[in-house]
Amino acid sequence: MPKETYFTPATIYGKAREMLASVSEYRRRHENIALHPARVALLVLDLQDYFLDSSSHAFIPSAPAILPGIRSLIAIFAKNHLPIFFTQHLNTPENARMMAKWWQDLIRPEGEGSRIVADIDSSTSIILSKSQYDAFYQTSLESDLRARGVGGIIVTGVMTHLCCETTARSGFMRGFEVFFTIDGTATYTEGLHRAALLNLAHGFAVPVLTDEVLTAFGEAKYS
Repeated sequence: MPKETYFTPATIYGKAREMLASVSEYRRRHENIALHPARVALLVLDLQDYFLDSSSHAFIPSAPAILPGIRSLIAIFAKNHLPIFFTQHLNTPENARMMAKWWQDLIRPEGEGSRIVADIDSSTSIILSKSQYDAFYQTSLESDLRARGVGGIIVTGVMTHLCCETTARSGFMRGFEVFFTIDGTATYTEGLHRAALLNLAHGFAVPVLTDEVLTAFGEAKYS
């Protein structure tokens, strides 16, 4: 599958707003689901060298463009002492299950690609290891969120249509309000990104821009 650079620093602002407009009909139906800053947690999924290092076969060309927005979200959550959860996707032959059959490749704990990218600050975050697309599957994420009184989650990271979408659906099924960042997630092609947004906006999550989240906290926009 040919990869696409559909987000760049120069295009992400306009492109994300156009994507939001394309699913606005579904968002309007759920205007009663509002983002309450004191009750949300930030999820940062799989920002690892495996996906962000341009020399990796799994590099996501649009991913570098989403990092400034994610950094701004991390900063505001840290400032307000709100929970931030990073995930690292890590596999062994024992826990990979269908991941190994499907991809014929593993992100091994000892591999260079397993590391969270150095230019994202995870020092104020809880870091969870996961072995499947779903960040809730066989992790402490749900219990950690409930212990902190969290009612909503903001999803960022990679890939839009795999780990991000699956985690968003799983969060919904567990009773969390899900806010899915259009310009805080990325994947291999624009078509896959748009398909995930359409599916989620219809049945699982409120699509948002990172600027909208910052505005809810009374912060200046990052863009």
